[in-house]
Amino acid sequence: MTRFAISVKRWRGMTQFLSLFCLCLLLVVSCTPRSQTTTSTSSGNSATGDGRITIGTTAKPRTLDPADAYELASLGLVFNMSDRLYTYEPGSTEIKPQLATALPKVSPDGLTYTIPLRQGVVFHDDTPFNAEAMVFTIKRFIENKGKPSFLLADTVDSVKATGEYELTIKLKKPFAAFPSLLAFSGVCPLSPKAYELGAGKFKPETFVGTGPYKLAQYGTDSLRLDVFDKYWGEKPANKGINVQIQTSPVNLFNAFRTGALDVAYLSLQPDQIRSLEERGKKGDWQAISAQGSVVSYMVLNRNQKPLDKPEVRQAIASLIDRQLLNQRVLFNQADALYSMIPTTFNVSQPLFKDKYGDANFDKAKQLLTGAGFSKENPAKIQVWYPASSPTRSLVAQTLKSLVDQKMDGILQLEISTVEGATFFKDIGKGLYPAALLDWYPDFLDPDNYVQPFLACQKGSVAKGCEDGGSQSQGSFYYNEAVNKLIDQQRKEQNPETRKQIFTQIQEQVTNDVPYVPLWQNKDYVFAQKGVTNVQLDPTQNLVYKPIKK
Repeated sequence: MTRFAISVKRWRGMTQFLSLFCLCLLLVVSCTPRSQTTTSTSSGNSATGDGRITIGTTAKPRTLDPADAYELASLGLVFNMSDRLYTYEPGSTEIKPQLATALPKVSPDGLTYTIPLRQGVVFHDDTPFNAEAMVFTIKRFIENKGKPSFLLADTVDSVKATGEYELTIKLKKPFAAFPSLLAFSGVCPLSPKAYELGAGKFKPETFVGTGPYKLAQYGTDSLRLDVFDKYWGEKPANKGINVQIQTSPVNLFNAFRTGALDVAYLSLQPDQIRSLEERGKKGDWQAISAQGSVVSYMVLNRNQKPLDKPEVRQAIASLIDRQLLNQRVLFNQADALYSMIPTTFNVSQPLFKDKYGDANFDKAKQLLTGAGFSKENPAKIQVWYPASSPTRSLVAQTLKSLVDQKMDGILQLEISTVEGATFFKDIGKGLYPAALLDWYPDFLDPDNYVQPFLACQKGSVAKGCEDGGSQSQGSFYYNEAVNKLIDQQRKEQNPETRKQIFTQIQEQVTNDVPYVPLWQNKDYVFAQKGVTNVQLDPTQNLVYKPIKK
């Protein structure tokens, strides 16, 4: 994916980390030619016996325009109302054709992708879907300059219809993960009759795609999705979806407990999840969890003393106690992570566990002492996090308590916080020695956990990164060998060779420690008894289509 104007953009949803573990990319709703916009009330959106499913969430969409949707709430709804060229099977990060009929044919130089398209598909407004419609969609995604436009703008050189049902895309440079970009919810085909090209020309309250649902009502506190009767694929198992937007996690929690909702997803607090999960074990309702793809980590700024010393960064990696964090802060709603690449991918290697372990205070003290620090001359480090995050606040305080108790005064942590917008504006300026953050992937490929964190277009060993992903993330990491490895994996089409390159990258990161991986989230969704086929896809989307009761 590309770079770091990005990280600030991506982090936009991160400031709401407070639900990290119920985390969901979102609740979603399916495509529709949008009927009329109304300021709806909640009437008719309680759990019903008419075959419709009522879903509750606190995630209020900013827009339903795919070319500008870059938040969890918006993308989840777009996902359910749309089709993409490629999609994911629940429980798998492997893509499969959806509106494409096969995986792309890639030219020997890795630049040209030829994609055959499905015939007999229509948009919600009855406009036929074909290659020209897909060309329009991709050009609009780039040219309208919405929040996610960089995903394709940085990658795509040209897009053409080389047949009525054949799409040809030429890239600016080889990018092996490109098909995964085409599975991004925002790159769903849109009716050329319902939308227009042009910077800023968005329709935030409209959706006209090809998916199994069409937008029947868009309101401030609810949405109604009706089944699209001309859908080309398997029809939804339900009669439609009502989405209720709750004003707080407490309201969502109570609405589900009282039976006003069939399904609750995004965003509940960890203690609420624990409560619902316990009653789910007693049979009151269903608690469904899935491994997520969001990772939490600590950034270590190599341009700030004493973190300019590798031994200090390695000492921090050694003293982290992931099990304690999971138990005390996260209520076991996460999995310990020992690589910046989550275990969702088979290239992930737990090298931080092998090299540093957990709560290895003796090793941490040995490293710090070797770097010249002592009780009389302690290493002092400020740890920052964006405000409005109870979870990160608890993590920071827990780490400080651990250091105070176990490090004999050789290391001292000072915890600081600042308003989220300020934090994300300033982290790329190098103001924060260490920071606690989480990462929501833009697309499911190991590249998206490597390139945005480690790549650097301009820098040096002496000054660190001056322009690039690592600068924007606040680590200022610079390693020319890693830059070359990142370029290699982006060009490499052979999965096994690519896996070996990712191993080399992870080995280097484990030695250099620009970041310390902490945990990988779990996602939780709750459903009433009698509601079946509730599932999450690998990008944290709640999949509406198979749900029935």
